[in-house]
Amino acid sequence: MSDIINTLIPIGLAAVVVVLLLGIWNMFRNGPANRSQMLMRWRVGLQFVVIVLVMGGLYFFGNR
Repeated sequence: MSDIINTLIPIGLAAVVVVLLLGIWNMFRNGPANRSQMLMRWRVGLQFVVIVLVMGGLYFFGNR
């Protein structure tokens, strides 16, 4: 199970970076404001998921 969490955390971090870069790119090219808002909401949600994964991994599989 710890292998799954150790795999999901980098994937989640990469997803956060991709969504962040897409949002910044959309902002700099003067894209629709609704798309920027949607991407930033996705970023916050993904960050929450990654934090839950990290904290869950530390809680369940950390050294005691």
